Amino acid sequence: MNSNPKPNYDLIVIGGGAAGLMCTSLAAKRGKKVLLIDHNAKPGRKIIISGGGRCNFTNLNIQPDRYISQNPRFCISALKRYTQHDFIKLVKSHGLTYNEKTLGQLFCDQKSPAILAMLQEECRSDDVTMQYQCEISYVHKLSSGFEVKTSSGTVTSSKIVIASGGLSMPKIGATNFAYNIAKQFNLSLIPTQPGLVPLTLSGDKLDLAISLAGTALDCNVFLDKKTSFRENMLFTHRGLSGPAILQISSYWRESQEVFFNFLPDQNPETFLQDLRKNNPKETLGQVLKPLLPKKFIALFLCPPEKAIAQLSKKELAQINDRLFRCAIIPSGTEGYRTAEVTLGGLDTKELSSKTMEVKQVPGLYFIGEAVDVTGWLGGYNFQWAWSSAAACAESL
Repeated sequence: MNSNPKPNYDLIVIGGGAAGLMCTSLAAKRGKKVLLIDHNAKPGRKIIISGGGRCNFTNLNIQPDRYISQNPRFCISALKRYTQHDFIKLVKSHGLTYNEKTLGQLFCDQKSPAILAMLQEECRSDDVTMQYQCEISYVHKLSSGFEVKTSSGTVTSSKIVIASGGLSMPKIGATNFAYNIAKQFNLSLIPTQPGLVPLTLSGDKLDLAISLAGTALDCNVFLDKKTSFRENMLFTHRGLSGPAILQISSYWRESQEVFFNFLPDQNPETFLQDLRKNNPKETLGQVLKPLLPKKFIALFLCPPEKAIAQLSKKELAQINDRLFRCAIIPSGTEGYRTAEVTLGGLDTKELSSKTMEVKQVPGLYFIGEAVDVTGWLGGYNFQWAWSSAAACAESL
C-alpha cells in the first residue's frame, strides 16, 4: 500500500470510517486507483468503540421502515442491493465469527478491531493510497473532475466520495466537513440533531434519577402507538439512558412527553384488579417485588402502605397510570457528545438512490452518516454504511 498520495486518482474518498473504508475496498476491486483521506491519525475510530468494543456490525432484521429520513423510501434501493447477508458473507470469508445478542443484533466474537482489520485488509491493493492526519483546505470542481488541496499537497481526481460522517462524538473526530461541502455546492441540508442519545432530566425528576442511578429495567417506552420500543432503560446521574431511551430519542422532540410502561408483560386493563382479587391483604410493594427492582418500587412508584383491598378507585387509577403510562418530559438530550448518530444531513433529494451521486454535480457522491438516513440502534447504521458504500462503488 502506497504511503504518499500522488495526483490523478480515479477516486478520492474523504473519511476513513465504516462507509469510507467499504467504498475504498469495493472501488479498488473494480480496478479504480483510490486515495482515501482522513484527518484522524487512525481509521475507523467509531468502529473500534461500537457495541462496547464488540462491533454490532449489522442486524438480521434490516427493513427500510427502521430508518429515519425525510424520504423514507430513499434507502430501499441500496439496502436491497447490498444486504446484511452480503456483509455477513464478507465477515465469514475472513474467518471471523459472530453471535446474535437480541433483536437480530450481530456482534463480532473477535471484537471491533477484527472488523476494522478486515476492512483494512479488503483495502489492501497497489491501487489504494491511505493518507491519515491529512487536513483538507478546499475541494474545487474542475471541468473534468476535482482538485483537492490538502496539508500533504494538492491532488486531482475524476470523482470524489464524501464519507466523513456527521457530528456525533466530536471527541473521536466528528466534524461538519460533509455539510460544508454540501453548502459549497449549494446542496440542500436537513437540519441536524443528535440521535440515539441519552435524555436529560431536571428538577425533581433529575433528583429521582440520581437516587436511582445504575438501576436498569425492562420496559416499553413510547411516544404514541406507532413509535414504541421495548428494551432496557437505565437511570443515570444526568437522566435516562439504555437501549429503549436511545431508540426513542431519535423520534423525540423538545417538550414532548415520553411514556413508560414498566410492566410490558402485564395487561393494564386487568393487572390491578387481579391483584385485588388474588392478593387483597398484601401491599402493592410486596406484590411488585418479583416484577420490578426494589429501589425503583420504593423511590419511583412510592406505593401506598395500605393493603391492595383498601386502595380507593382513585388510588388504583393513579397507580395504574404510573405503572403503564407514566409520562415524563425530558429537559433535553446529552447532545452530540454522547450521541451515536446524527439525524438529518444531506437532503436525499440531491442524490440518486441507486448511485449516491449528486444529481447536479456529476462525480460527487455522499454516503453513510452524512446523508439524511439514520437507522435504529442495533447494527442498522453500520448496514447503511455498507449498503450506501456498495451502491456508490458499483456505479464508479
